[in-house]
Amino acid sequence: MNYLEEYKKWCESSDFDEGTKKELMGIKNDEKEIEDRFYKELEFGTAGLRGVIGAGTNRMNKYTVGKATQGLANYILEQGTQEKGVAISYDSRIMSKEFSLQTALILNANGIKTYLFENLRPVPELSFAVRELRCTAGIMITASHNPPKYNGYKVYWDDGSQIVAPRDKDIIEKVRAVKEYSEIKEISKEEAIQKGLFNIVGTEMDDKYINVLKSLILNPEIVKKQGKNLKVVYTPLHGTGNTIVERLLREIGLENVYVVPEQKEPDGKFPTVDYPNPEDKNAFKLALELAKKVDADVVLATDPDADRLGIYAKDNKTGEYMTYTGNMSALLIAEYRISQMQEKGILPKKGMMVTTVVSSNLTQAIAKEYGLKLYEVLTGFKNIGAIMKKEEEQEDGYKYVFGFEESYGCLIGDYARDKDGIAAVMALCEAACYYKEKKQTLWDQMNNIYEKYGYYKEDQVSIVLEGAEGAEKIQEMMTNMRNNLPERIGNYKVLEFRDINTDYVKNMITGNEGKTGLPKSNVLYYDLEDNSWCCVRPSGTEPKIKLYMGIKGKTKQDANAKLEELKTAMVKIVK
Repeated sequence: MNYLEEYKKWCESSDFDEGTKKELMGIKNDEKEIEDRFYKELEFGTAGLRGVIGAGTNRMNKYTVGKATQGLANYILEQGTQEKGVAISYDSRIMSKEFSLQTALILNANGIKTYLFENLRPVPELSFAVRELRCTAGIMITASHNPPKYNGYKVYWDDGSQIVAPRDKDIIEKVRAVKEYSEIKEISKEEAIQKGLFNIVGTEMDDKYINVLKSLILNPEIVKKQGKNLKVVYTPLHGTGNTIVERLLREIGLENVYVVPEQKEPDGKFPTVDYPNPEDKNAFKLALELAKKVDADVVLATDPDADRLGIYAKDNKTGEYMTYTGNMSALLIAEYRISQMQEKGILPKKGMMVTTVVSSNLTQAIAKEYGLKLYEVLTGFKNIGAIMKKEEEQEDGYKYVFGFEESYGCLIGDYARDKDGIAAVMALCEAACYYKEKKQTLWDQMNNIYEKYGYYKEDQVSIVLEGAEGAEKIQEMMTNMRNNLPERIGNYKVLEFRDINTDYVKNMITGNEGKTGLPKSNVLYYDLEDNSWCCVRPSGTEPKIKLYMGIKGKTKQDANAKLEELKTAMVKIVK
């Protein structure tokens, strides 16, 4: 794509409105900015779109969203499932509401029925609604936990999961086939309503979703009893979470829920945080200040679309609030729920856990302890959803018990097919009540888990490289890693190397070669001695290369030291 020619076209063509042209004329003397906006088309990837908001082919705007929607509409029409309709939700980000309405009307213009939420709602409720309404697809307008300048467009299919192969590739082809913006069909809202194509989803879906979550509580009486004593601070980080969380927690019996007032209202500018991500400790600043004032037991934060949950729990021995990684919080929930299911005799005989290749090896130990089959899949919760669907379709398939990925997301039941930060809030609060009944904190229980299984510790490093130059550098890093296979990483011998992109496995001890058996993905994985591992992959949604690593130590101190050592060695190799 010649970026200057494309820029000129956008400035002159009647396909684009005056506001867009004015924005672009404002950068006419900034060739680097023009190049970044027009050097490529914003790629409709395997999960949809995500990019910086603004005018240009490499930006999120009504034209790129329109093209994606028209391509999706063409695919749905080809499938002949337009009567089933499409559920649409959106988060608090800039332009989310406008993009969601535009999306609905383009689908309507193509004769496809839509169910648009009356106001912003979380990702997990959208996934639930797709299944509840028996839609052919779902769309969520969100950039998840990205910085404020981003927005995005996630596509779900009829099982409530984000689209997976081969359907994702087929939809991508349809989107790419829309060459001109003039191909995007239009209809007025009034005409769409008149034709019965445009439908609004109200609070009745909240009621159904909340009732399903409440039915998953394992110890409701303990929650009601200790809910009088447990103190919870929660922040939705200006996102969708509090459309559900405060109501849900009060309905299950929690009487002391404190929502951070400065972050309670939805706001796409995220004025109190630089980065609305519960993985970022800085996002907890106001929540921790409030927690100290009210002497909270637990501090919780969800990201703008409420599929991720971050937590701090008070250590009563020191009075400090201790942070949890995504692996830690998910596996705390898993150990609580699975042990309680076993105790109550409701753990399925053929039960399964599903996780990702970059998540904690502690998962293997927990699955073994409770006799569960463990599936490991590529990153992306849609891959967990695909396993759920596959087993559901088997006559004697495994029953889903728990699934999670290290990036702060888990799903405690089979009512949806995406990670659910709302349900995770509820499950952690239930666990906190249960351990409070036993005179223990969540931090005590985390240490109990380490004592039981071993001191598993994990971390990740993200190297951000923006723009065209950054994308090229990331590719160069991955190529160098592929072509220079290390025998050791830090103090650890490499036992096995997996290149998932080329479906290649090499046993570094025997020299034997084989196949990974996983779908193609740009991921390099290194099994190391002493139950350690590391992995490298480019982010699918942000301009960064991500390094993951994990170890097993004999004590907390031993684990921390080993992890820092491995992290330093990994960064050195990649750079």
